[in-house]
Amino acid sequence: MPVIHRAASRRTETPNAVMTTLASPTLGGAGLAVWRVDMRPGATGPLHVFDAEQVWTVLDGGATVEIEGGTHVLVPGDTVVMPAEVARRVYADPEAGFAAIVAAAPGAGASAPGGTEKTVPAWVV
Repeated sequence: MPVIHRAASRRTETPNAVMTTLASPTLGGAGLAVWRVDMRPGATGPLHVFDAEQVWTVLDGGATVEIEGGTHVLVPGDTVVMPAEVARRVYADPEAGFAAIVAAAPGAGASAPGGTEKTVPAWVV
């Protein structure tokens, strides 16, 4: 069983959040990509679609998630399953920010809704 030490984790910063890859095929050969998302208070992620299901569990702060035409408020301990090919957007709590652990298939691609060009983010490889 491989152990991935904290020092080996990979940090990727975007304008909206910091993603820290905890496990992936390039970090210990994991069959899943697992990463932590940290968003500053009031930060908003882009509207996007992933081609794989994602499971998000809130650790700290809170968020509002737009998904499948609905709006869901999340607090620590809540888990949301985001289906593949469904547009979603995450809004961090304006005062507390947001931290979550996410799991998904490695190599999952993201695109704009209705877009055909997919990008595989650095935190899922």
